[in-house]
Amino acid sequence: MTKVASAQDTLPAPSGGLYAFFFDVDGTLAAICPRPEEVSIPQTVRDTLVALSTLSNGALALVSGRPIQELDALSAPLHAPSAGVHGAERRDAAGELHRITLPNEMEATLNEMLTESMARWPGAQLETKGMAFALHYRQAMEYEEQILQLAESVVARFPELALQPGKCVVEIKPQGIDKGAAINAFMDEAPFTGRIPVFIGDDLTDEAGFLVVNALQGISVKVGEGSSYARYRLKGVNDVYAWLEQMKLQLEQDKTTSVRSQGYESLSGRI
Repeated sequence: MTKVASAQDTLPAPSGGLYAFFFDVDGTLAAICPRPEEVSIPQTVRDTLVALSTLSNGALALVSGRPIQELDALSAPLHAPSAGVHGAERRDAAGELHRITLPNEMEATLNEMLTESMARWPGAQLETKGMAFALHYRQAMEYEEQILQLAESVVARFPELALQPGKCVVEIKPQGIDKGAAINAFMDEAPFTGRIPVFIGDDLTDEAGFLVVNALQGISVKVGEGSSYARYRLKGVNDVYAWLEQMKLQLEQDKTTSVRSQGYESLSGRI
């Protein structure tokens, strides 16, 4: 059972501790659009993310189903640690890229098979990510069952693959990767280690991340309706934007208070 919260009151403000921030993108930092390429993050939100990254000494990461290259384009000028394709590729804070790949022959076979099959259904869209494939049906809801059956048949044929359902999409990805594992990997590295994780997401793909953050006694936030393991909830992306601004202001205040306190201590010592 989830805890309902608004951006203004019951959702905790990040004061009094060191936090590590993790954000999903589609449906969280950006409004859902009919097609993935139409999505954008407002400039004011990107500026806030840059400020949050600076205030947290770089302990801010994007965790998304999108490839890292797309995350960089969507979030510029932010260039943050990122987990793309649900963690199949991950760029750590040092800039090192960790990537899981499919054998070339398997990737080519899947691409040909899925391209041919998805072309049968008007409005359906295949998004290829190299090591993963997203089968979108937001514009082809009448073919949802057939598309899900196609995805299931692929996983049955290639047991090293797994399905990841989402909002009007089903993804085919390598076994053993998810957003929870990606967040765990970040939390084992500087500058994230030892901090309290905060993760905001909106989809089924984010549930593994919520579980990991809960286990670490962090703040897990579900955007939108539906059952979730998240401990808190925001109604929509505008509420996310309001909380982002609240977090930035709180961290700026904490930093100012800390600087003043250090100044007083130094002055006291000299006296």
